[in-house]
This record gives sequence, structure tokens and C-alpha cells, in this order.
Amino acid sequence: MTSTQQPHEPHGDGRAHAHDQAHGHAHAHGPAAPVSRHLRKVIAAVLIPFATAVAVGLLVLWPGGTPAHERTGVGFDRQTEQGRVVSVERVDCRDVNAGQVPPTGDTSTPQGREAVNARQGQCAKATVEVTTGQDKGRRFTEIVQPDAPRQLHEDQGVVVAYAPDAPRDLQYSVTDVNRKLPITVLAGIFALAVVVVGRMRGVMALIALAASFLVLTLFILPAIIQGSNPLLVAVVGSSAIMLIALYLCHGLSARTSVAVLGTLVSLLLIGLLGSFFIGWASLSGNTDDNTGLIHGLYPQIDMSGLLLAGIIIGSLGVLDDVTVTQTSAVWELHQADPTMGPRRLYRSAIRIGRDHIASVVNTLVLAYAGAALPLLLLFSIAQSSVGTVANSELVAEEIVRTLVGSIGLVASVPITTGLAALVVSADRPGPGAGEDPSGAGGRPPARAEGKRPARSGLMRPTGAGEKRPVRYGGGGRRRRAK
Repeated sequence: MTSTQQPHEPHGDGRAHAHDQAHGHAHAHGPAAPVSRHLRKVIAAVLIPFATAVAVGLLVLWPGGTPAHERTGVGFDRQTEQGRVVSVERVDCRDVNAGQVPPTGDTSTPQGREAVNARQGQCAKATVEVTTGQDKGRRFTEIVQPDAPRQLHEDQGVVVAYAPDAPRDLQYSVTDVNRKLPITVLAGIFALAVVVVGRMRGVMALIALAASFLVLTLFILPAIIQGSNPLLVAVVGSSAIMLIALYLCHGLSARTSVAVLGTLVSLLLIGLLGSFFIGWASLSGNTDDNTGLIHGLYPQIDMSGLLLAGIIIGSLGVLDDVTVTQTSAVWELHQADPTMGPRRLYRSAIRIGRDHIASVVNTLVLAYAGAALPLLLLFSIAQSSVGTVANSELVAEEIVRTLVGSIGLVASVPITTGLAALVVSADRPGPGAGEDPSGAGGRPPARAEGKRPARSGLMRPTGAGEKRPVRYGGGGRRRRAK
């Protein structure tokens, strides 16, 4: 019974008890409130088999290494070395045969006009030295036309391609510039910003990022190349990344476990939707030179399955953000008002989720539009209709990728919010939740029913604004509460 139902209960102990309760609530807004032992067992019963299945999947599908193949010399499948531009001199483009005019002299075509323009002006004649590999120290000449998008300058680091079957003077050519230094500096600035702002959480996030890259490069990519089912590899690899990243960044707690469950359900939904619509839209996954080269080198790879694997892996990063945010919102709302039931918790947290949905969906669409801007520009130049553009496989593939991922993200908000509201409302913290069996914070245990409270000098309320000392015993002695 409460103190209002037992007016003769000693109010000294009652005030101390109430103070301890208030003190406990004041400090309950930590990173993650402990939950009952029963609830931990329920969550563990779901997550431990899942984590075990992921570990077994990693062992079974783990690749022995990337299969060797004979280089084709096409695209990225070329042997490359590092080089350095030793010197650059300006020469007349006519003297170095920079452009070949068609034998017919026809300049009405784009190719003919381009060839004529290439013979005009001053070209750059660069001497490049190979700095790595068995031909280290070897030099060759590279001609750069004046309208080329990439110009060379002295002491510039470059990437050179090696073609062993070509004539000796043409075996090496410049394919790209060396960007390792600016990329390394930028990565260092990023890591520093994450650590300075995020502190220990930032350090753990960087560790999780490194672990994700290791899973991607050591497991997912080699396993797909070896011929394993891309969808199965993506599910196992994404699950491993999810478990590592979430628990490293947010700690081993019930709140993180609920976010893991929400992410898992959303990934399954994305996989089912992606598989259905990729098949219905007849998407082959072989839409450009790179995918064509992959299919030519490894015909056993299922390219449509590779497309679906990319959708799942690409959606995982944003899913983590949404599910963790929604779970944290539910937990904080419950700690702010422990009397809220699951329905009120869900309604309050889903309002936060709706704002998140609007921003995330817009982010995905704009991210695709920014990445595909040159392609969209080509369609605009060709004056193609919206229907024609959307129907082409190259664009339809990205539309399916974006929409399937967005549906999974939208669905993750109510799924995760509902799971979190049910879990936190069903929790009944007890001794297993980290409390002292004798009472939170070391307070004395509650009075057993039927026992007389200990005597103390407490004031018994007699009326509004009036108190009088309680009389104990027959001696007439009175004690005033301190």
C-alpha cells in the first residue's frame, strides 16, 4: 500500500525512500538503462542463434583467395605500376601526329572534327619514368593533347599501365595521376574530426569502419568472385558488419540489440523486394563496361544476384542510422516518463521517425541524382522523354536500387519503433537489472506487510498547513522530527 493508504506509516522513512527514488530517477538517464534478467534472456534467445548462424556462414563461405586469371589488358584489368613525370616540353601537335584525319578528309562527323582539332595547337610531350616493378628506372614518352581533360606537369606522380604484348616503345602508357597523398590527408582530417567530436565513441566508430572494410575486402568480394551465391554472401557479410558496427559503437545492451533486430527485419524486407522487382523488371545487372568485363572474366558470377547484393550492402549504412535513432528515442522517452505504455511510446517516437523518413528518402534520391548527373545530362542532350530514360536498363537499375532501399528504410522506422516500445514497456527491472536486492542505491528494504514500523519522531499531518508531533508510549515524551 502507498503512504496515502497508510497514514500511520512513518514518514521519515517514507521521505527517505521517496528521495532515494527521485535520486535514482535523476541518474537513470544514462547511455542505456539496465533491463531485467528475463528480458535479457528473451533478447539473447533471438540474437545468439542469429549470431551463431552468421559465424557459421562466414566459415562455410570463407574464400580461399581470389582466383588467378590471365590479364586481358582491358579497363581495370591491366597491370599497373607507379611513375613520375621527369620533364614536359611543348611541341607542335602536327609534328607528333597527335590526331589522325580520316583518309576521306570528311570532317562532318564528330570523330573527323575531333581529329582535326587534335592536330592544332601545342601538345605536351612528357617524359615519364617508371618508379616501381621490374622495369624501375625505364623511361617512355607520353603525348598529351591541348584539350585533354588531364594535363601533366613536371614531378607529378602518375599511374602507368603495362602491356607486355605491345611493341617495346608502346608497352607503357599513363592511365591516371597518383592521388594517394591528398586522399590520405583527407582521410586523416576525417579521422581527427570524428575523434575530436565523438571522443571514445568516435574511436569505436573508426574501428567499426575498419572492420567493415576488412569484411568487404577479405570475405564479400573474394567469395563472390569464387562463385558463391552473391545474395547469400551479401546477407552473411552485411549481418557480420551490422553486428560488429552496432555493438562496437553503441555497446552491448538491450537497446542496441533491439536496433539489431530492427535492422535485420528491414534487410530481409529489402532482400525480398529487391529479388522480386529485379526479376520482374528483367534487370540483368550487366549494364556498363565494368560489369561486362566482370562477366567476361568470371561467367559463373550471377550478375543479377550481384545487383541485389549491392542493394543490400548499400542500404545497410543508412539502416543502422535509422534503427539506432528510433531505438534511442523510445528509450529516452520511457526514461523521461516511465508511466508511458507501449502505445503512447510508439506514437511519440513515430513522430520523430516521420521527420527522419522525410530527410533520409530525400538524401537517397539526391545522392543518386548527383552520382548519375553525367548520365542524366546525356539523356537531356538527346532530348529523351522521362519514360524513355526510366525504361533504359542503366537507369531502371538505379531506380529499383533507390526505391527498394527507400522502402526498407521507411519500413524500418515503424518496425524498430514498435519493437523498442514493446520491449521497454514489457521490462520489469529487478535484481537482475543491476539493482541491489535490498533496494536501489542501498536504501533499506521495503517494510513487510503486517509489521509495525519502527518508532521515529515524525510529524503526523493533521490538517492543511498544520503538523503536530506524534506521541509514543505513555510517558508523554515528545520528539520533533529533524
